[in-house]
Amino acid sequence: MTRKLNQRRNAALLSTLEARFAANRVLHAKLPWPEVKARLEAAEAKLWSLAEMEQSGGEPDVVGEPSGTGEVVFYDCSPESPSGRRSLCYDAEALAARKLNKPAGSALALAQAMGVALLSETQYRFLQEFGKFDQKTSSWIQTPPAIRELGGALFCDRRYETVFVYHNGAESYYAARGFRACLTV
Repeated sequence: MTRKLNQRRNAALLSTLEARFAANRVLHAKLPWPEVKARLEAAEAKLWSLAEMEQSGGEPDVVGEPSGTGEVVFYDCSPESPSGRRSLCYDAEALAARKLNKPAGSALALAQAMGVALLSETQYRFLQEFGKFDQKTSSWIQTPPAIRELGGALFCDRRYETVFVYHNGAESYYAARGFRACLTV
């Protein structure tokens, strides 16, 4: 599979990302757009991954300040869990274990296909410092191996002005549960 955008899609995506970057300065107050754009233009595969995040409803934007490495990190910043990434169980093992009413896929497999990672609990809580996300939906997050080995998986949401971390069987899936992704460029 080619992980490269054509010129038209590339320009359209950069325009969308620049407008969102300018509209949400609170997420990255000290970072200038030209630095972000230069990193993106030097990383075609990362642009393709950002296009996948955008296309599936994630509204990716840079979150946080420069790390000293020059890398920038994009998170899904859509108000609710991205609509194009819902109704998925946690991983391929959970999908295989499901005998009836299998979902279309798994969060980890889709993230891998997109070239992104699920947010960790720490990243999810960091995102919530900038707004109120997942007030009607929930999002799978990276699950520690010890929990996953026992058949569980973790997800988060925001209710009652509080960020909650919950557990569920990894094979479960719901129309209102998706996943938020991050991408380092």
